Amino acid sequence: MVKTSKKSTQKPELLPAWPSFRWSDLDRTFDNFRRDFQSTLSSFPAIAMPNMPRVVPNTHCDIVDDGNKLIVTVDVPGVNKKDIELNVTENAIELSAKHVKEEEEKKKNYLRRERSDYSYYRTIPLPEKVVSNKATAKLADGILNIVLPKATPTKRPKKNSVRVQ
Repeated sequence: MVKTSKKSTQKPELLPAWPSFRWSDLDRTFDNFRRDFQSTLSSFPAIAMPNMPRVVPNTHCDIVDDGNKLIVTVDVPGVNKKDIELNVTENAIELSAKHVKEEEEKKKNYLRRERSDYSYYRTIPLPEKVVSNKATAKLADGILNIVLPKATPTKRPKKNSVRVQ
């Protein structure tokens, strides 16, 4: 007797590239790794990092061209004017400030101390040359206003009104 084979029209089943995979196995692997890593690190003595002042990265700044002067406005909240150092050159402003605040509250059964320490530093390039020795600055409500006379005043362009349709 001769066997005849029929060709199957079914496509072979594709097997996944990964062997049988269960999320619980992966979770268990990571849990074991984390536990071993933490136990290894806990055997080392604790290292206390020095208390470094925090530098505030982005102080908000506006520069306005007022024809014969530049007006620079910088936000420096919480800083006293005695803690601000301002240097002006003909083409840039260098601003640095430090804010240190300490509070202490003593009551009958407890003591509370809080400290904050941060600093500002920013160099602001100016769009035009200024007369640096005639610059003035005023601090009010955490906003520093700096007025810088220009070396060569800019003429204001003539305005023409255009009707919008």
